[in-house]
Amino acid sequence: IAKERPILFNGPMVRAILEGRKTQTRRIIGSKKKPVDTFIQDTQFIDGKEQSLGFEDENGGWFDTEEMCPYGHKGDRLWVRETWWQAGDSHPTYPDDDEEKWLGSRRVHYSADGPPPNEPNKFYPNGLSGKSYSAADPNKFWKKRPSIHMPRWASRIDLEITRIGVERLQDISEEDAKAEGMVSLYTDKYTHFLEFCDTWKEIYGANSWDANPWVWVVKFKRVETTE
Repeated sequence: IAKERPILFNGPMVRAILEGRKTQTRRIIGSKKKPVDTFIQDTQFIDGKEQSLGFEDENGGWFDTEEMCPYGHKGDRLWVRETWWQAGDSHPTYPDDDEEKWLGSRRVHYSADGPPPNEPNKFYPNGLSGKSYSAADPNKFWKKRPSIHMPRWASRIDLEITRIGVERLQDISEEDAKAEGMVSLYTDKYTHFLEFCDTWKEIYGANSWDANPWVWVVKFKRVETTE
């Protein structure tokens, strides 16, 4: 039975998915179980038998890659969490202790698309200034919310997993780096790879790249949903 799970993407990667440029993602493996070093491809033939890449525990037990992957199996779905803006209002809590309770509506705007509209309302007839934005009645203003706080109903992107793999981070190919959503203005052979390297360092730090960790390779296709 297919399941669905949330997955976080930053703004540039959300735009890459929407533009059809990103069809895979790599995430550091957090399991204490280590992939077997000899199985460095999705599948290999060992003694004439096809073996899937997987994990081996301290007792020599074998675990298939997909069995261990926290993102699911082939055919499962991922719903994207991204940074978003929510229209709503806030009111003091009772008793009044200078704390505010956020009362958000189901009207949302996605940060990857730029700032929300600055709409005059009865509270702010001239809108707001700076990096604050008023929202049309019956709401009051827009509140920027982190991706981790995005509920299922607010997500606009559904992905279907087409393949799960495991590899060392630095083993990514030029073709796969391009499928990660990297864009290069040059025609050199490894420019998408280098762009992926720089992007990874920006997100996880240079030490993470140098450590060359095992990563999940999650390949997917976007699923068009109908309201």
